[in-house]
Amino acid sequence: MPDDTPRPPLQPDLSAATLAVWGLGSVIDHTSIPGLDWVVSFPLGAALVTIFVVAGVANSLNIIDGFNGLASMCGILILVALAYVGFQVDDLLIAWMALAGVGMLLGFFVWNYPAGLVFLGDGGAYFLGFYVAELAILQLHRNPQVSPMFSLLACIYPVFETVFSIYRRRVLRDQSPGVPDGIHLHSLIYRRVVRWAAGSREAKALTRRNSMTSPYLWLLCMCAVVPAMMFWDNTAVLATFIVLFSVGYTYLYWKIVRFKAPRWMMPRQRSKASVRPG
Repeated sequence: MPDDTPRPPLQPDLSAATLAVWGLGSVIDHTSIPGLDWVVSFPLGAALVTIFVVAGVANSLNIIDGFNGLASMCGILILVALAYVGFQVDDLLIAWMALAGVGMLLGFFVWNYPAGLVFLGDGGAYFLGFYVAELAILQLHRNPQVSPMFSLLACIYPVFETVFSIYRRRVLRDQSPGVPDGIHLHSLIYRRVVRWAAGSREAKALTRRNSMTSPYLWLLCMCAVVPAMMFWDNTAVLATFIVLFSVGYTYLYWKIVRFKAPRWMMPRQRSKASVRPG
């Protein structure tokens, strides 16, 4: 369903991120971003940036949760990328931890998609985001040859969704970023794209409509994860793909919000009699 329910406060995310910094001793100590690299060159700056990033990624995975298979499959794709790079740099701890996460999520996915028999909930989504963020940071900390832009590009879909939502609420609507709304990209696809293929309000049709939303976002996530895996050690190329993704996401969002979704996104109606816009 559209993401229009209140979210829990950030304190648990910040606390868990702080404990991870203290317990694992793993922080972001290089970013390839001018200015920010200077900040993380200091122990306190590195710790604060790491805590902020972990909490941000945890919340970003929670934001995209709400449709059958969406957050879990995006988590699987990101963890596959982390595992692939782990094997490339012979960091078997990260590689096997990432694959363990993939196995965990696949066990959940087969019950969640498409029927929605079980759900992540806020706790599951936050844990997934925390797990992904910590593995990504550990990988960077243990393997300097991995570009920091790899982790950012691999996670760019949920992260950019969060940043864009903050921009919409604060700048365009003059609202608090913490105020929930129902016009995230996944909510717009649900309401303005797939409803024409499953417009009935019957429970079966609504479940089908819910499950039809996620594949669009899986494809969007793959558009970032695949180049991240291909160019994991090339900062310039990865940064270029981050810019391209941001531009493409923004373009797609404004097309859909103005009821001008690309033709390829519109599913074919089964019959006029069975389709009633919701």
